[in-house]
Amino acid sequence: MARKGLSRHLKRLAAPAFWPILKKEYKWVVKPSSGPHPINRSIPLLVLIRDVLKIAENAREAKRVIFDGDVLVDGRVVRGYRFPLGVMDVVAIPKINTYLRIIPHHVKYLWYINIPEGEASLKLVRIENKTLIKGNKVQLNLVDGRNIVVGREEAQKYRTLDTLLIEVPSQTIVQHIPLGLNKVALVIDGRNAGRIGRVVEIQERLGMKRKQYLVTLEESLGHRFQTILDYIMVVGEDRPVIKVAEGA
Repeated sequence: MARKGLSRHLKRLAAPAFWPILKKEYKWVVKPSSGPHPINRSIPLLVLIRDVLKIAENAREAKRVIFDGDVLVDGRVVRGYRFPLGVMDVVAIPKINTYLRIIPHHVKYLWYINIPEGEASLKLVRIENKTLIKGNKVQLNLVDGRNIVVGREEAQKYRTLDTLLIEVPSQTIVQHIPLGLNKVALVIDGRNAGRIGRVVEIQERLGMKRKQYLVTLEESLGHRFQTILDYIMVVGEDRPVIKVAEGA
């Protein structure tokens, strides 16, 4: 009988390098389920509980914490230990007063920061696309797989690659941060992942297959660096609207 789909198992040697696991101690590691983030840009919930936060000593204990409903992701109880966590996801464990946000890291690619309890209901999401749907409505397709439906007139002020500050789990739009010059942006992918700077230039360039835009950012100390437009997320006007890095 033919196989359906990809393998449900993942060897440790094939796991993303930024997962804090021992590659040769055991053969297998939990594989993230299909969800809002791909494997190479996510951390399974079990790995976060056991290997990152070290709340549990082994997979059995980590599963018990998750199955008991003690872990909330973006304001909702998640009982799937394979659930993939990606950039800007908010994880809350109220029983031990732990609230954190997954962020891009310049060394580990994805890591976490502790956030105040008051920010556990807030999340930054980037608009990836806009889709016209029935009822003269527009669906905003966001970077983490969620969708928000707004009126057609209201949708005119939202552009692709703009950022929304939303309340989770209700998905109420709290603030709209348009992409543009002099905005504060966070690099979410590439070799500069985790760096924050002010957008000083957006330059169009012609690639081999499609047009790309090269963005120049300036850090607080004046150092400038470049990345492509797809790799940045605006996070504020003068400063990040919520905590997105240590000390920010």
